[in-house]
Amino acid sequence: MARERSGRTIAHRVLANRLQTLREAAGFSRAQAADALGAHQATIRRIELAATSLDEGQVHTLLKAYGAGPAEIDEFLSDMACANLPGWWHPWRSAMEPWQQDLMGIESAAEMIRVWEPALVPALLRTPAYARAVEDIRRSDLSAAVRQARTELLLERQRRLREAHTRIWALMSATALHTQVGSPAVMAEQHRELSAAAQRGDITLQIYPLDGPLHALAGQPTLLLYRVNVPEVPDHVVRDGGLPGTAEVSDELTTVTAYQVRWDHACVLAPHPNTSMEALR
Repeated sequence: MARERSGRTIAHRVLANRLQTLREAAGFSRAQAADALGAHQATIRRIELAATSLDEGQVHTLLKAYGAGPAEIDEFLSDMACANLPGWWHPWRSAMEPWQQDLMGIESAAEMIRVWEPALVPALLRTPAYARAVEDIRRSDLSAAVRQARTELLLERQRRLREAHTRIWALMSATALHTQVGSPAVMAEQHRELSAAAQRGDITLQIYPLDGPLHALAGQPTLLLYRVNVPEVPDHVVRDGGLPGTAEVSDELTTVTAYQVRWDHACVLAPHPNTSMEALR
């Protein structure tokens, strides 16, 4: 029985990519691989896209067809046992958006995350009270229990990124410093947290002033760019879709590069990170 899905882990993505590489190296088309497996070629496509959990019997058959030796097959199946385990975010899957479930594996393995936030404090730098206040306004369509679960998930994401020493490069508008989220006490705590974040070695915080010149990300919604130090996994960019629970996700090189160029332009125009503390006073 296939395990309950909770989004692709990096280990799963890497093994799926290896299967595709082995098929292509063996000179098999997807149709030929499907014939060897006795399945439809859509099954091969789903396996290679990590859209389904890896089945030991299917993988063994494919590896033999591709000419893999016993030692390589044993190593692959051993790695597969780990790859089929659910991601750490599995307990929160019912409170997550489908696109978010699929991105948690990328985020968890990212060496750098770039953020553009036009109106609020970036999610990865929010305090629990600020995060919950945002959830209460933006996701009032969800139950209080689900909103609380989403806040807890955010805090767990922040904790895991700190433990992994993931670099976060956040560019936010000074608008966020003037937008009242929750009570004055919530805002005061959030400002203190931003000040602390600005002094952390793993965080680069740039605050774009309200009277700054027009930059290339002006008018753009919340953006995230994930850089993973795994050859098989390309950079991913996430663009907030506007409506609750929606987002556009792309790993297409041209799209990711276009956003990177805009990011670089905006960051060059933004005040140096060393001045963030001044903006927060």
